[in-house]
Amino acid sequence: MYLRISTQRRADGSVVKHLQIVESSWNRAKQRSQTQIIHNCGRAEDAKTIEELRRLARSIVRRCSPEEIAASDHEFQLIDAWPYGPTYVLEKVWEELGVAGVLKRAQKGRRFGFSIERALFAMIANRCCAPASKLYCWEQWLREDVRIDGTAALELHQLYRAMDFFEENKEQIEQEIFWKLGDLFHLDVDLIFYDTTSLHFEVDEEDEGAGEEDLVRGSVQSGSKRYRAPRKRGHSKNGREDAPQIVIGLAVTRDGFPVRHWVFPGNTVDVTTVEKVRADLRRWKLTRCVFVGDAGMVSEENLKKLALSCGKYIVAVPTAREKEVSQEVLSRPGRMRTVAENLRVKEVVVGEGERRRRYVLCHNPIEEQRQRAHRERLLYDLQMELNTLADSGVGPHSKRVCALRSSRRFGRYLGLDSQGRLVIDEAKVRGAERFDGKFVLRTNDDTLTPEDLALGYKQLQRVEQSWRSLKSGLRMRPVFHWAVHRIHAHVAIAVLALLLERIIERRGDDTWRNIRDDLGQIKLAHLSTPNGQVWQVTEPRAEAAKRLKQLKISPPLPLLDLA
Repeated sequence: MYLRISTQRRADGSVVKHLQIVESSWNRAKQRSQTQIIHNCGRAEDAKTIEELRRLARSIVRRCSPEEIAASDHEFQLIDAWPYGPTYVLEKVWEELGVAGVLKRAQKGRRFGFSIERALFAMIANRCCAPASKLYCWEQWLREDVRIDGTAALELHQLYRAMDFFEENKEQIEQEIFWKLGDLFHLDVDLIFYDTTSLHFEVDEEDEGAGEEDLVRGSVQSGSKRYRAPRKRGHSKNGREDAPQIVIGLAVTRDGFPVRHWVFPGNTVDVTTVEKVRADLRRWKLTRCVFVGDAGMVSEENLKKLALSCGKYIVAVPTAREKEVSQEVLSRPGRMRTVAENLRVKEVVVGEGERRRRYVLCHNPIEEQRQRAHRERLLYDLQMELNTLADSGVGPHSKRVCALRSSRRFGRYLGLDSQGRLVIDEAKVRGAERFDGKFVLRTNDDTLTPEDLALGYKQLQRVEQSWRSLKSGLRMRPVFHWAVHRIHAHVAIAVLALLLERIIERRGDDTWRNIRDDLGQIKLAHLSTPNGQVWQVTEPRAEAAKRLKQLKISPPLPLLDLA
């Protein structure tokens, strides 16, 4: 079956051409092929007829994959095919956030000779789909693995220039994107969750300079900014005390959307980061913001600053280190109210008047049973170690004894008897049992009930989920940059990629990994035909079509380009 042009010459000498759909079949009786007109489409010069045929062709192409076309007709050759669905959805969300307009305003008329917006989107899409170095992104991913409109002519140095521009204008860009996000999703920003993590580097030497102050020697500047030396040895949250690191702070909403991030030198203590965070959030003029942080953020000075800047706060209190908590809060009599199967709460107010402190004692019965069972196994192992020490007759200052006393696992339960031998200290064991399944919150917000405070704090896990996504899914490390401002820009790109993922996850009600796998069924194919080159998008299968409907994104056009 094919489209035929039938020519008719009239008596006046004019020629009329008609378009016909014709089917050719083999006549066995006559031993020859014969044609049959299936449909008369109309005159060839009629524009309406041509448009109807184009719509028919598009509907046919939509139902046939490039592989089927190439296999059925040797005149069609499949040159190449690439995954198209994930990058298509990322670009639609990118457009919805209006990032191109934000970047254009940030440029303020500056000309770079290439598209800053295309370069940034390419790096962010790479971070979401196949995270790797910027060199791999330019050399392999953009050239061989995907096709993104407007990125074919990008050079490697242009990706780096786009990173530098992003870092110079990061605060303005982040703020405009956040307010646009708030309009789209009607974000509830009454609770801001904040936490920090460490990111280590595979290098031996720290950056020059003190770390806490601007560099005097070996400083790195970008535009008008002056950067601190970030890679310093400090307390590592992933067990790499031997490697230089940076500290990253992240503030997210209760829905898991990242609000803003900060990069600190690696030797920064968590409690000292609050001053910078509260000052930056105050400049954003959020209407009602309750700061939620873990026990690492607690100090009397920080609580005063939080009360003056952010207004209200909910923070966890170190139960074992705070004398007031261990003596006043935990021992205060009173019944606990049950909020859920795994949560009971009790409010405790210490002091009177303006200087009163409001605490909420939270208890998780399930966690208490788990911690008790864990301690029983640990004490059994410890007793076995002590028995072997007694049998071997080693001295009180042997390596094995010193290792046990300094052990983070066993040392807290050890003591000495009258003869100077190591024994399990029952008083320390009973003291540890007081804290099983319990945590204490402190707040200055009198409008929230104890139940709301406890549930609000438990949502701090949103930040932990963000850290897992940044480190595992988005692979924020290893970091292949040496320049300080490029390290800052690398973190900023990873956080913006996290924002796109969170938007898609919320709309799709699933993880980005599962959504990305389903969208990967949509392919972009490059076909060679007798009449030229065709770039065609395959028809979304049932899983991909369902994802697009959940995300409220229209399917891609079947034909992207003709040459």
